[in-house]
Amino acid sequence: MFFKILSFAAISLCITLVIAVGLILSQRPGPLKPVEGGLNFDQTLATDRVAPAAQEAVKMRDGFDLHVRRYDADQPDAPLLVLLHGSGWHGLQFDSLARQLSAQADVLVPDLRGHGAKPGRRGDVDYIGQFEDDLADLITAERKAGQKVILGGHSSGGGLVVRFAGGAHGALLDGAVLLAPFLKHNAPTTRPNSGGWAEPLLRRIIGLSMLNTFGITALNHLTIIQFHMPAAVLNGPLGDTATTAYSYRLNTSFAPRSDYLKDAAALPPFLLIAGSADEAFFADQYEPTLAGSTQKGSYEIVPDLGHLDIVDAPQTAKAIKEFLNDI
Repeated sequence: MFFKILSFAAISLCITLVIAVGLILSQRPGPLKPVEGGLNFDQTLATDRVAPAAQEAVKMRDGFDLHVRRYDADQPDAPLLVLLHGSGWHGLQFDSLARQLSAQADVLVPDLRGHGAKPGRRGDVDYIGQFEDDLADLITAERKAGQKVILGGHSSGGGLVVRFAGGAHGALLDGAVLLAPFLKHNAPTTRPNSGGWAEPLLRRIIGLSMLNTFGITALNHLTIIQFHMPAAVLNGPLGDTATTAYSYRLNTSFAPRSDYLKDAAALPPFLLIAGSADEAFFADQYEPTLAGSTQKGSYEIVPDLGHLDIVDAPQTAKAIKEFLNDI
């Protein structure tokens, strides 16, 4: 009987693995078809910005140089504020906001591994959870003795803040700022395919998830999501710094875990800001979605602003400054 059970289990495992590999091989990334809607990059492409802050390298535990922009405060007791960019882009999106917030905080803006002008391997990391380790290394390297730490992020960067809070390094945080954060593809806050921005390869995702359930990670480098990056971005002066696709392990690292509400429950006091006209998320669903898991948040919905525009909105800078005063 024991051998029959063992044989049945082995056969079931083999069938499961064959199905998983079949799903993965049945779908490949390719040219994206035009979609209606999507994200408005007009503000991102504005040409009247000042020259951005220079980048410097901070060494990670594996020797990788994480490139960071620094905006130091004049105050000796200012908190450390680390801002995380959204999917497909890089830390330059925060240059204007970081300059404003540097009056009250030492602001660091990294290009996350896999992104920006010096990505390492664009769209990929080494393992699931590497972003969290990188951020812990950055905070440990840059934090002054006794300095409070606030982690902020926009879109997927906000999702990474939630993931970080619920992970092994969450105790490093004293506060969090979430700008239109991605919570999960099935959260009530998320529009279908993030409003036309994302093109997930669903069969690949399912197949790789099945393999990872059994601890098989050898195919986690495969692409599982592509982004509808506008031609105006790709053909512009920063086009070579855009990231248009993610591997399974990077995409997984960039979002809260499956039980995203458990990650959210671990957040320190946080401020959440979103625009009522957000193309990717339902702004009015953030508070009802999160309030059952945590009472540590305050929420601000800015009228008539879209997903990308919320970063440079004057209401955003004002709300974050007030939040920093209360930390």
